[in-house]
Amino acid sequence: MFSAEPPKTMHNLPTQENDKRVFINDADWDKIAVYLVGNQQRFRENIIIPRMIGPIQIKTNEEKMIERIMESCAFKSVMSCVLGFGLGAAIGLFTSSVNPNVVSVEKQQTVREIFKDMKMTTLSYAKNFAAVGCVFSAIECSIESYRGKTDWRNGTYAGGLTGGLIGLRAGIKAGLVGAAGFAAFSTAIDYYMHRS
Repeated sequence: MFSAEPPKTMHNLPTQENDKRVFINDADWDKIAVYLVGNQQRFRENIIIPRMIGPIQIKTNEEKMIERIMESCAFKSVMSCVLGFGLGAAIGLFTSSVNPNVVSVEKQQTVREIFKDMKMTTLSYAKNFAAVGCVFSAIECSIESYRGKTDWRNGTYAGGLTGGLIGLRAGIKAGLVGAAGFAAFSTAIDYYMHRS
């Protein structure tokens, strides 16, 4: 009725299969370990991506590299510097055209002098806006990378540091007022942008 042959378990398999153990001597546990830890090859054709509105494509390595570059702090700082320069130039040009710098009432200004004054005002505004944009963006990106969160606090902290650095040129009191004002302004802008 009973056979003398022992039941076939993982321990009693031929030695050829026992030689394939990778992690543990016990073959059952080894199979589990290989399944959990081992290199499970999955081919791209077998990936199932749920479709929502349009077709979804897997990003190539080049797209991922460009995305990493565009999300880096250096790129964000340079872009903020360039955009700040452009915005400052526009505001400086508008300001100099609305409120020209009149040297004296007796002397008639020439067109050359007016254009020279407009150029100086425009460049001054452009440089200031570029510097503020670059510093603010670099500090905010660094804080966001350090904290690992994207919320309103990043802008507030960055605004406080930027305002403090700008105001510190005029003294400690001006630095504290600048930090508080810039932090409040950054928080208000951030709140408005996330609410709308």
